[in-house]
Amino acid sequence: MIVLITEPAAILVYLVALIGILHWISERKSVATIFRYLPPAIWIYFLPMLSSNLGIIPQSSPFYDWVRLYLLPTALVLMLLGANAPALAKLGGKAIATMLMGTAGIAVGAIVSFTVFHWWLPPDSWRGFGALTGSWIGGSANMVAVASSVGTPDSMLGPLIVVDTVVGYGWMGVVIALSVLQNRLDARNGVDQTVVLELNEKMRQIESSNRRPLKFYDLTLILAIGFAVGYFMLELGKLLPEIGAVVNAFGWAIILSTLVGVALSFTKASDLEFAGSSVLGQYLFYLLLATIGAKADLKGILDAPLFLVAGVTIILIHASFLLAAGRFFRAPMFLMATASQANIGGPVTAPIVATVYQSSLAAVGLLMAVLGNIMGTVVGMAVAQICFWIE
Repeated sequence: MIVLITEPAAILVYLVALIGILHWISERKSVATIFRYLPPAIWIYFLPMLSSNLGIIPQSSPFYDWVRLYLLPTALVLMLLGANAPALAKLGGKAIATMLMGTAGIAVGAIVSFTVFHWWLPPDSWRGFGALTGSWIGGSANMVAVASSVGTPDSMLGPLIVVDTVVGYGWMGVVIALSVLQNRLDARNGVDQTVVLELNEKMRQIESSNRRPLKFYDLTLILAIGFAVGYFMLELGKLLPEIGAVVNAFGWAIILSTLVGVALSFTKASDLEFAGSSVLGQYLFYLLLATIGAKADLKGILDAPLFLVAGVTIILIHASFLLAAGRFFRAPMFLMATASQANIGGPVTAPIVATVYQSSLAAVGLLMAVLGNIMGTVVGMAVAQICFWIE
């Protein structure tokens, strides 16, 4: 097949333009409904896949490898730099415990689902289950991080993104629909409503944001910290021993970048989030996702139905864990629903679900999603290792 665009610089321009055009279109009111259910992330994966399968850009290029190697650790650092980890403590023990139960439900669900279905799934599907776990604990960025670390085949990411979108947004609809039952379920579990009142007060303190326009000074520091820390973690990872099938030199770099990003959120460097450090990190993830899509083969989509069944199984186990949390911790349904969406949907949709249940508590959804971002990569890699042992 003759490929139209082969120069690395030209590929970069094509993908950057594609990302920009997609986000511009997503803001048009006429197509807002489409992008509400099919968010930009899924287009940023599938359109480069279509482009490479049609011969517009190559399916293999040194540029793709460079982006994965050098931009992923940098993106992780920038995403977590503004995690505001100290503010997570303000959620309180009950909220954090509910979130952790939801996370445990995803991890256990993935392991159980893989144990049941791996006989009929493609070889090395354990890599895909690790990536899906990362996504459903933290978000798309965690999926990319885990997939890159454990070597999830590019062709397998197509079905996984279909599952992430169809099952994930389907579950969001269920969670929103169940909001009419929250008073009845809270009464049945003997929920103390002062928990919600206390959260209202704590979130009011957090929402006094100091966001400011990006200055040249901010940009120089954001890039310096992101690239310097990311590159140093790559070099440090080469010195550490490999563990199992998951934690190799690059896997260490991913783990270390995650930990350093969280550690920096406790320092003055976290103020760079007010200038948009996580926005730049998110953009780097989108660029990486586009290169992953470009390397994928459309034939992989044929495996989507099996992965869909496995995904529904994971969600059902996750839901049972959250129901147990509500009963055991006497957590309000608001916390169960928000924790679930923080896991499955991430920082974009968790605040939406939070406001459906409690109109003034969007910040709770955002902070829970941040906690998911912190845990998603490491837990996803751990699940991948366990699934490898099972296979």
